Amino acid sequence: MTELNPLTVAMQMDPMEDIKIAGDSTFHIMLAAQARGHRLYHYLAPDLTFRDGRVLAKARPVNVQKVEGDHFAFGPEEVLDLGRDVDVVWMRQDPPFDLSYITATHLLERVQEETLVVNDPASVRNAPEKLFVLDYARFMPPTMITRDLGEVKSFLAEHGEIVVKPLYGNGGVAVFHLGKNGANLSSLVELFKASWVEPFMVQAFIPGVAQGDKRIVLIDGEVAGAVNRIPGAGEIRSNLAVGGSAAKTLLTDKEREICAAMAPELKARGLLFVGIDVIGGEWLTEINVTSPTGIVSIDAFDGTDTGGLIWDAIDARLAARAAA
Repeated sequence: MTELNPLTVAMQMDPMEDIKIAGDSTFHIMLAAQARGHRLYHYLAPDLTFRDGRVLAKARPVNVQKVEGDHFAFGPEEVLDLGRDVDVVWMRQDPPFDLSYITATHLLERVQEETLVVNDPASVRNAPEKLFVLDYARFMPPTMITRDLGEVKSFLAEHGEIVVKPLYGNGGVAVFHLGKNGANLSSLVELFKASWVEPFMVQAFIPGVAQGDKRIVLIDGEVAGAVNRIPGAGEIRSNLAVGGSAAKTLLTDKEREICAAMAPELKARGLLFVGIDVIGGEWLTEINVTSPTGIVSIDAFDGTDTGGLIWDAIDARLAARAAA
């Protein structure tokens, strides 16, 4: 690892008091930063202000420790110029990926010439999880994006069982499995159309999800590790946030092929921390770039230091910018 001076790091994320430190990837990254002597600040996306050509954030210095219930301590609030006062900005607030989220990417994009923003805000904006993945459709299960009930009925007739989910959902929320008889399909489509203005995603059901949905983490295009997320009883959703359980795993040859195929594009887009989801060792379903998770479980199972690898990659990015 190249030794660099301690960094000033601003974390745009969710409220610190809401963090579940046992499995939170952002907290894991903050612990790794602090261990390297970096100075951390915390702010929320609504704390951003654009004024006189500068992007400002009302932020508080924060110290973190791995103690449940006593995991952070704030200092007095400061106003940071994110271009001049900070070396690295992390965009790590959870979706929804809505106009508020998109606006934050536009604001952070304006500091990119002065400060490294992770992940690259323009690339985050242009690579929503369930749309960017379409660039790799050859690895995906049969997939449809639509608002048309007739199309969904035809897709169900072709594939027998399907999964319907919001295009900009997260955490396994509102994911539905429909069987061959299509019971309540019309009502479900009505619900989706009433709840969201955008189309929704429909995919052929992959029975292999019962054995797990693998989260593979890539750092600057390189595989850092993986964890298998196994659905709970009576569930098809394997997200840890909705009751899935984590298990140690290895990558299949197909999964390595998928990772190798997308690695150059991830690097080129400045998507430094990415989590992809693969079912049955071969079916790519999502590319998570907004606020990917999984590194705490990976490090626990594999004895790795993914937080350290992330900061090594950031150091390399900063060194390359300084040399340019």
